[in-house]
Amino acid sequence: TFESIQADFDNKPDSLFFNDGQRRIDFVLVYEDETKMTHKRSNHKKQKRKRQVYESNLINNGLQLEATRSVLDEKTIFVKVHAPWEVLCTYAEVMHIKLPLQPNDLKTRESAFNWFTRFFSVDENIIKPEQEFFTAPFKREHLSNFYIQDKDAFFNPATRSRIVRSVEMRVDPCINGYINHLLPTFSVLQSSFGHPSTDPDCPSERYLLYREWAHPKNILKLQPLDFIRKYYGEKIGIYFAWLGFYTNMLIVAAVVGVGCFLYGFFMKDNCTWSQEVCDPNIGGNIIMCPQCDKVCTYWNLTITCESSKKLCIFDSFGTLVFAVFMGIWVTLFLEFWKRRQAELEYEWDTVEYLEQEEQIRPEYEAQCTHVVVNEITQQEEHVPYTACGKCVRITLCTSAVFFWILLIIASVIGIIVYRLSVFLVFSATLPRHINGTQAIRKYLTPQTATSVTASIISFIVIMVLNIVYEKVAILITDFELPRTQTEYENSLTTKMFLFQFVNYYSSCFYIAFFKGKFVGYPGNPVYWLGKYRNEECDPGGCLLELTTQLAIIVGGKAIWNNIQEVLLPWVKNLIGRYCADARSEKIVPRWEQDYHLQPIGKLGLFYEYLEMVIQFGFVTLFVASFPLAPLLALINNMLEIRLDAWKLTTQFRRMVPQKAQDIGAWQPIMQGIAILAVVTNAMIIAFTSDMIPRLVYYWSFSVPPYGSHSSYTMKGYINNTLSVFNISDFKNASKPFSPWFGNDTTCRYRDFRYPPGHQHQYEHNIYYWHVIAAKLAFIIVMEHVIYFVKFIISYIIPDVSQETKSKVKREKYLTQKILHENDLKVVKKTIGKIADKIIEGVDSTFRPKTE
Repeated sequence: TFESIQADFDNKPDSLFFNDGQRRIDFVLVYEDETKMTHKRSNHKKQKRKRQVYESNLINNGLQLEATRSVLDEKTIFVKVHAPWEVLCTYAEVMHIKLPLQPNDLKTRESAFNWFTRFFSVDENIIKPEQEFFTAPFKREHLSNFYIQDKDAFFNPATRSRIVRSVEMRVDPCINGYINHLLPTFSVLQSSFGHPSTDPDCPSERYLLYREWAHPKNILKLQPLDFIRKYYGEKIGIYFAWLGFYTNMLIVAAVVGVGCFLYGFFMKDNCTWSQEVCDPNIGGNIIMCPQCDKVCTYWNLTITCESSKKLCIFDSFGTLVFAVFMGIWVTLFLEFWKRRQAELEYEWDTVEYLEQEEQIRPEYEAQCTHVVVNEITQQEEHVPYTACGKCVRITLCTSAVFFWILLIIASVIGIIVYRLSVFLVFSATLPRHINGTQAIRKYLTPQTATSVTASIISFIVIMVLNIVYEKVAILITDFELPRTQTEYENSLTTKMFLFQFVNYYSSCFYIAFFKGKFVGYPGNPVYWLGKYRNEECDPGGCLLELTTQLAIIVGGKAIWNNIQEVLLPWVKNLIGRYCADARSEKIVPRWEQDYHLQPIGKLGLFYEYLEMVIQFGFVTLFVASFPLAPLLALINNMLEIRLDAWKLTTQFRRMVPQKAQDIGAWQPIMQGIAILAVVTNAMIIAFTSDMIPRLVYYWSFSVPPYGSHSSYTMKGYINNTLSVFNISDFKNASKPFSPWFGNDTTCRYRDFRYPPGHQHQYEHNIYYWHVIAAKLAFIIVMEHVIYFVKFIISYIIPDVSQETKSKVKREKYLTQKILHENDLKVVKKTIGKIADKIIEGVDSTFRPKTE
């Protein structure tokens, strides 16, 4: 067997070449010296033999290896891998990699916004724009037709690493599975991020990316996407392209959202119903019924004065406008992203990526013990399970997913029970007497205290459950055993999003659509689980509480994620560097410095996508209750882009470059969220806010025949929408302990019911049915209008721009002209030679013999 050549470190810390200074390092393998292990000697020999076989296979496949012992730890050995030109060409053809054919000669139209975007672009003198090429799948026989000016630069760093990784994956699957667990592998980072490379032969891409992309000073600049793709590969490039596009689109949503918020803020002083709540002659004379059994007391409507003023900011006409706008915005975002994605697919040569055969996961191959006949090839092949075994696995995995989703719902029910229980405690302890004047009453009502504490506990439970469900989803997907990495990620994406959707959004759905909707009335309340009396909303509705819940979860999630994603890797690397510095003051090579960084893991980008798509859900699903959500998301994303870039360039090993055609399963998930968002926002405006009851009162019940005012007005709205209850009708189980203050024999509650003494007392009145009809009509009209506009927008905006179509057609034409016509020339030339030989043969046969 062949083994890697042993070589000492040449004391060049920035060098990215073998010791000969000619062959560049494309990949690095790491293993622990078997002779220095503390385990059984028999295991040492077995591991060494497998490693030697693995290295021998790599060498037989054309790769060149050079081993260097660690400077800091004598047990660790780094195997540097170099792919020579022949190997790169061979596997580029096998992998159908598209490479430059000739420079793009189509005229590009200048955008009308170029003058504006130029201020936010990366300095072209520092990072030069990538030249555009027409490309074609590489074939060695057409080598002379490809645009090769420099052999070393023909294959970019990401492509070289991907080819080497492909060679490594093609060795014996049993050995490969063993090596994957034994040998960490990574692509070496080029130069230090803190200063340019001191070696003139070594490029400084990492330094340039840190300086012009990851540094906080670039927070307002556009990203150098082509440079990112060239260095890290298409998979990371498409993530940052999507995140940047999403962030740019959020600017419009944030501006409109802030405008709607300011409209509500400046119009709150003209909010008639809030003025009535705060008026001592109106709200001060309204005594509200207790909101829980026995321990709750009667209370004055004016204690909700402050919350009613805040509610006027969010529950305004601007909210309706913003909800409709966001329904259209999300469609524009998805449609324009399809166009942008089509451009990147062409520019980054990933259009036909999915048509190629994807590498099988080693974990799948290692379990292939059953033999079946392939329907297409009619040949025997090994699979890890039979058809019956596959059905059993799918059934078990589906059952496990539903079980854990039910567990999440159970935790949400636990939070609801907490809310119902703690409301009794706050009602008994917080001052809320009718004639009380304590300052705390003004801001800390039992409803507010319950809402805030429940939101904080809900956030803590969500974060804890996330950690548990992440591991559960991975275990279920591992048991499912998908064949390829794409299938694995799509399966895990579906499971994790289902978990996260229920986990994050369930409490918001409860507040928006269930709280205060099924409470009965004081004489006949509805009980939860037969014990806990259902919660009621404030007289202004549950919209403000939903806003509080969203603000706590969105803000807390952003802070928590940044601590988890940034602070922890930074602390780990800091400790690692401190320990390394304490052990030695020697010069450490670049590959060893990179090895001591944190591994990014196979699912590194998965968590980044998940975080952003969950945020996308908050921005779209409940935006009618919180118009500042797009602004918070915009600020978070501007920081997120730079923090993710900082992590990649400074804290993590360089991820093995991978191809990716699009953002995968996240695209249909976002489309599903966009459809659901129209329904949720329409229902929030109809059922959670008080906009529809106010409009019904204004247009129908403020004037005759139902009202007494001579013109349309909002005066009298509060008195008209609070029903009357006779305190003598309380049941013994719910009668309050506190004595009744005053001479009145009635209290008020939030509902539309006939008063006591009416022939239909405590039944829903005509106002209730008008409001229900208006709410249903509003939902139907709003949904149909927005869906119709979405359909028109989707139809008008093509998925692929005309410019991209022209480039694709031009590229196909050139491929056919240059490559295929050359083949025809070769065939004609060959046929011509054969014809000449035949003619010569015929001539010699019939030519007269010379004597």
